[in-house]
Amino acid sequence: WLMSDNMHHQWLLLAACFWVIFMFMVASKFITLTFKDPDGYGAKQEPLILTAVTKVDEVHVRGEKRWPEEFQPTGKAFSGNLIRQPLVHMERLELLRNVCRDTALRNLSHTAVSKFVLDRIFVCDKHKILFCQTPKVGNTQWKKVLIVLNGAFSSIEEIPENIVHDHEKNGLPRLSSFSDSEIKKRLNLYFKFFIVRDPFERLISAFKDKFVHNPRFEPWYRHEIAPGIIRKYRKNRTETKGLQFEDFVRYLGDPNHRWLDVQFGDHIIHWVTYVELCAPCEITYSVIGHHETLEDDAPYILKAAGIDHLVSYPTIPPGITVYNKTKVERYFSGISKRDIRRLYMRFEGDFKLFGYREPDFLLN
Repeated sequence: WLMSDNMHHQWLLLAACFWVIFMFMVASKFITLTFKDPDGYGAKQEPLILTAVTKVDEVHVRGEKRWPEEFQPTGKAFSGNLIRQPLVHMERLELLRNVCRDTALRNLSHTAVSKFVLDRIFVCDKHKILFCQTPKVGNTQWKKVLIVLNGAFSSIEEIPENIVHDHEKNGLPRLSSFSDSEIKKRLNLYFKFFIVRDPFERLISAFKDKFVHNPRFEPWYRHEIAPGIIRKYRKNRTETKGLQFEDFVRYLGDPNHRWLDVQFGDHIIHWVTYVELCAPCEITYSVIGHHETLEDDAPYILKAAGIDHLVSYPTIPPGITVYNKTKVERYFSGISKRDIRRLYMRFEGDFKLFGYREPDFLLN
């Protein structure tokens, strides 16, 4: 009888243990399902985004000031003189600020806000927008957007192609056309943006456009600029072909390139650095778009500037903005490491400021 009673207690104890383990498993499963990352089911992480935006609200934009009512911004991205941006754009601006503070890169990241820079910045006073032109990254389409916003044409489709780059007819004033005080007000207040692209891919695009295809037939590139580069930088003097990419690279990587740049004038805007064009460490830009993510960046820029209900960015052909690593490697395959290294040293500021990796063929 005593042995039977002990067995009974052991079974009760074992059953109680199983019951506790079962309840623990149920509770554990409930906790897991309750706090599981919503991304695992394709849900948006709205609490994360909201938290990030709230933190940005607390950061004042460097150089922003309060001005009279007629100079108040209209963009939806502004709240007083505070700016809200999604994480990707916050990270781009934070990277820019950090590189601008890097004294080792100062010569490659800083430039004076000269007339050359102010000539690159187009103004839309009606909607308080400044756009800095960086050729070979889809700027023609952005200029069309601003032309419509300024009222010269009612839609992008109506703008003749020969008008877009005719600055006497397209209704796009340059920032350099204003007085010093008006320039300062607009730089301090307006929504400001520009677009970047992998620096080496942009150079390839500029070379193809100006010295190979030349669709608008701008004869000075082939008949004045190309011969000037060839005379100075072609190694094989018996070669009679037109400008080769190797010649172009050697010219751009030469530390003494400026004496030719002066002769070429403003035509160099198609291949000078983003730093020289837009002074990103001196001017506090609101957004920096990337050509590689333009499908996402273009709608964001329009919305951030408060104009998405007025105009749309033209349709982007499939695949046109994708970085073509194979093409870049092919163009640089026959060029000496020394010449490529010198080219990189000149454009290193652009690579670092905007988060582009040093090409693999320079690391191998």
